[in-house]
Amino acid sequence: MSKPGRSKGYRAERELVAALWKRGFAVMRAPASGAKIKRAKYPDVVAIKKGRVVVFEVKSRSKEGSVYVNKEQVEKLLNFAERAGGKAYIAVRISGRGWLFVPVSKLEDAGSSYKVSKESLNEGMTIEQLEVDLGLVETLDKYSKKE
Repeated sequence: MSKPGRSKGYRAERELVAALWKRGFAVMRAPASGAKIKRAKYPDVVAIKKGRVVVFEVKSRSKEGSVYVNKEQVEKLLNFAERAGGKAYIAVRISGRGWLFVPVSKLEDAGSSYKVSKESLNEGMTIEQLEVDLGLVETLDKYSKKE
């Protein structure tokens, strides 16, 4: 029987997979994601769209606040992203607010872990903004005349 926190994590991962799939990504949840497989070198979720590879460490919270991520998880995420030629994000689902995506570059060192501060989380991208960040969606400012 799984622990309550783990099943909440599995549910969040499955929801992220469904949300990305709906937006046209080829996406999968890593097998045994979150399990006690210490040697595993893959992220929670991998998504690809128009040749852009994105990897996610998924977190779920009931309210806004700082989110902590194990340093080893971040190192594995970055290693996988580098090997795949992709980008790494922390995907945080907040109850009542939805998904926010924070680039790994915005993490703060918190000793034995990394922290997504409340401020960084509030500046996190929506799924639509993530697609713009990845260069998958053109914005209107691209067409404005530069003077």
